[in-house]
Amino acid sequence: MKLFKTFLILAALLMLLPSARVDKVTTIFVIGDSTAANKDISNGKQERGWGMALQCYFDADFIRVDNHAVNGRSSLSFINEGRWDKVLERMKPGDYVIIQFGHNDEKPKADRHTDPGSTFDYNLAKYVRETREHGGIPILMNCVVRRNFFVQAPENDDDEKLRTTTFQDGVKMVEGDSLIDTHGLYRVAPRDVAQRMNCLFVDANQITHDLEQGLGTEASKRLHMWFKPGEEPSVPNGRQDNTHYNVYGAHVVARLLADALCQEVPVLTKYRVDYDMTVDSQGRGQYLSLSQAVEAALQTKQPTTIQVLGGEWDKPQLPAKAKVQFVLKEGASWK
Repeated sequence: MKLFKTFLILAALLMLLPSARVDKVTTIFVIGDSTAANKDISNGKQERGWGMALQCYFDADFIRVDNHAVNGRSSLSFINEGRWDKVLERMKPGDYVIIQFGHNDEKPKADRHTDPGSTFDYNLAKYVRETREHGGIPILMNCVVRRNFFVQAPENDDDEKLRTTTFQDGVKMVEGDSLIDTHGLYRVAPRDVAQRMNCLFVDANQITHDLEQGLGTEASKRLHMWFKPGEEPSVPNGRQDNTHYNVYGAHVVARLLADALCQEVPVLTKYRVDYDMTVDSQGRGQYLSLSQAVEAALQTKQPTTIQVLGGEWDKPQLPAKAKVQFVLKEGASWK
């Protein structure tokens, strides 16, 4: 009988182990707009949000990035559409919430517009307060910059319209050497709210300003959906989009913001990872295909570590002297 009771206890403990493992995983929620959002990757589309790439830079065994940012949303519409309620339902004590709005709050449409120092601040404070009420840890971020080297920024009533433009539709004004701010007080308000509420703050606007300014007028185009006709198959007619990131740009920005998060929250540092490449069928990595990543790794002729997120994969047959290693995360396995 004692042996039988011992067996039952062990069986019960084994049944609890999966949930125990899940409880050890901390979630970083991301709420915001198209600059952070998950994107449609069908037909080779190249647009990505930095929040889509963020998982690549934290160990998925301990940190899960749950990206709820959505194209076109402001601090107001994200609440009114019930999206914030869904985040609150999933949040558990100890989780983090990155709050980044501004690009669409400044737009004139009534269902999105807010005013800095007033309704914008009120919404940000609501996110901070309700995150804390649910045991979460809020992190305010201001908006990333637009790539605007024009002395006078072109009028832009909706960043979402950029996806339907071609290269020829782009602004024809001459660019200078200095990046010019387009956000005004919308980049200041999150810092003010963070100070008033003793909340963690990451100056994403300054980080991306320094990035784009450092690259300069031409090289900074490589971060964005900025393609001449014929350069990128998914946009054959080209595009001049100075707001949204491509795959490369999203990963550059995600890496910088991951570093900034670790500075603000030092405990995250031990979960910070930076593999040479990441493969993910959902588009979070630099590659969708393992074969493409391996081909790129072999071309470098350097030791390369490829992170693989989720799914079952055919293990590549590598040349004898290839210096390529694989790290499987999120339940990824070989067939």
